[in-house]
Amino acid sequence: MRRGRGARVWAWESGWSSSTRCELTTSPRRACARLVAEAAVAVGCSRYVDALTTSTSPRPERRGSLARGASPASIRAWLLPEDKAVFDAAYEDALDQVRRDYDLAALHETLKNWRRQAIAQSDPEAFRLMVRRAAAFFSGEPVPSDEPFAVTRAKAGM
Repeated sequence: MRRGRGARVWAWESGWSSSTRCELTTSPRRACARLVAEAAVAVGCSRYVDALTTSTSPRPERRGSLARGASPASIRAWLLPEDKAVFDAAYEDALDQVRRDYDLAALHETLKNWRRQAIAQSDPEAFRLMVRRAAAFFSGEPVPSDEPFAVTRAKAGM
């Protein structure tokens, strides 16, 4: 992207908000992060986005090559308690594969998949509702309100 006047014209023609246009003229990365945050808020993941964009996240972020919120500590902090042990096992398996193959692809793929889970689980009530809807869809029958969440989750394949 061009900096300066060209970036302003491009942002204006794209119809972005004035705050995003201002950020585009100074920092394309900041504007991209803002757009991701706005999209996440639009689909109901504001709790996770707040943790990524403020300094009050459960664990402080370290600087490195991973995207913001993609560190194993951040991902683990936002998972439901019943998924933390599963994440730990998957993370250890990925680390073992990295040690064997000297290739970080498996670790990055594991973190990417679990980050999606963390985003989905950042609002536990919305996640439970999503799982109930998926279970009802896949089973073809309504989910009883007194059914344990683990059973519902197994029906949904989640």
